[in-house]
Amino acid sequence: MGMTGYYFHPDCKLHKMGDHHPECPERLDVIEDRLLITGVADALERREPQPASLGEIKLAHRRMYIAAMRGMNDWLEEDDIAAGQPQHFSLDPDTSMNSHTYRAALLAAGAAVEAVDAVLAGELENAFCAVRPPGHHACGDKAMGFCFFFFFFIAAKYGVARHGLNRVAIIDFDVHHGNGTEDIVAGDERILMLSFYQYPFYPEGPVREESNLLNIPVPAYTKSEGIRDIVSNQWIPRMDAFKPEMIFISAGFDAHREDDMGQMGLVEADYDWMTRRIKEVAERHSQGRIVSCLEGGYNLSSLPRCVEAHVRALADV
Repeated sequence: MGMTGYYFHPDCKLHKMGDHHPECPERLDVIEDRLLITGVADALERREPQPASLGEIKLAHRRMYIAAMRGMNDWLEEDDIAAGQPQHFSLDPDTSMNSHTYRAALLAAGAAVEAVDAVLAGELENAFCAVRPPGHHACGDKAMGFCFFFFFFIAAKYGVARHGLNRVAIIDFDVHHGNGTEDIVAGDERILMLSFYQYPFYPEGPVREESNLLNIPVPAYTKSEGIRDIVSNQWIPRMDAFKPEMIFISAGFDAHREDDMGQMGLVEADYDWMTRRIKEVAERHSQGRIVSCLEGGYNLSSLPRCVEAHVRALADV
């Protein structure tokens, strides 16, 4: 049985959106600490990614948006020097960038792309990317919801274009609807998107209905039983019918009952259970090939425990 890869780059911690912002560098620190203390890190093959190329970013995002992000980064670097301290620029009320954001977002995308290469080459059985900023709210032409580049579609499209995959699945168990994922993959029959999300909640707006989307709204305070029913009776039959050649997981852990960024009632055992059910589908149809990337999860106590449960299930430890 192959190893589980663990992709991490310290420069992802340099991206900051201001003091007291919930999407903070400490999220990666507590994950690192938990995996080391519990010994899970010893079972993983640690890899440090390189930034994604501009050609890879263009798989998901429009040229003008990429140019705007790059130009804003250059302006912030100059402003840091002039001010003598780090500066921030707000893109919306929730999302801002500093002079390290652009590189961190490229590294997050690069981790996902490199994980695809390694898993498809048989070097790794599966992989988890401990990266930030997250990606599933980023749309083709704008950043929002703490997200800048949608690395999962980049990685999925890369798998289709570079490796000739015909069917890939993206599973999103973040508490927030992955509107960026939906915006970019809707109508692409090569990519199946499955998710549950708290509703009504952020982000507001209509949810698209396409044959390749199975996005299921759930009310606040939904607990284990409701989510396990969705996974067992809706997600798994749909994936078995689709037969994905590779599975991607938008691994958000903010549906945990301790996370104030949502109002749901999941616990660590639910993330272990979901991961193992997804692995069973991957073993039936995808030769076990899974790439998972960190999305949400903002409670610095519950987040590392959930990631540990998820990674233990991926690595069978």
